[in-house]
Amino acid sequence: MSDPALSGPAPSALRHAVLVHLRRHGPSAPDSIAAAIGASRSGVAQQLRALDTAGLVTRTSVRHGVGRPHHLYDVTPDAQDLFPSNYDALASGLLAAIEAVGGDDLVDQVFAARRRQLGNRVREQMSERISSDAPLAERVRELAVIQANNGYLADTILAPDGTVRLREHNCAIYNIAKGSPAACQAELDLFSEVLGATVVREEHIVSGDRCCSYRVTESLAD
Repeated sequence: MSDPALSGPAPSALRHAVLVHLRRHGPSAPDSIAAAIGASRSGVAQQLRALDTAGLVTRTSVRHGVGRPHHLYDVTPDAQDLFPSNYDALASGLLAAIEAVGGDDLVDQVFAARRRQLGNRVREQMSERISSDAPLAERVRELAVIQANNGYLADTILAPDGTVRLREHNCAIYNIAKGSPAACQAELDLFSEVLGATVVREEHIVSGDRCCSYRVTESLAD
């Protein structure tokens, strides 16, 4: 039987109200939370137990004179992800500032530096799971797993003729990519470098396609 504290729209709304109150007012007792948000004490206590179990609130015992101690609850750092964030606007603003300082050349340098950082990380992750001389299809599949873990909903298609394609069904940096072509170019260059292959973009989410699709082929020897 499911726990009513963890299911249904009403408990979720109550849970959110409890978290917002704690964020605004700091350590609070269940009675004061219930009075402030207009909910029953039992309902608030139920939500606090669920949040405590999930590691989203902490409980501190405070004793005033004789009798049982009072419990005060407060949010933990892990609860931050449940509150609104605006990282896209921050990143867009930083890119605009970089462009204002150094123009397109400096923006390109920033994305190139980020590409090198990501490249080192991706190569390290791939080396832990496959050998450096793994077949191209296996390398592409492993890169797709990494990109999927980064929020890109990535997968791999191996066509009957042997053509390998990497597809990303979500752009995790869409708002950045819309405003800066350098972001997409950096991704294309990253894939080519970590795969040691020729990568051609055939579909592009920013251009209105349903996915970003990349055809990957072995690079011709010089």
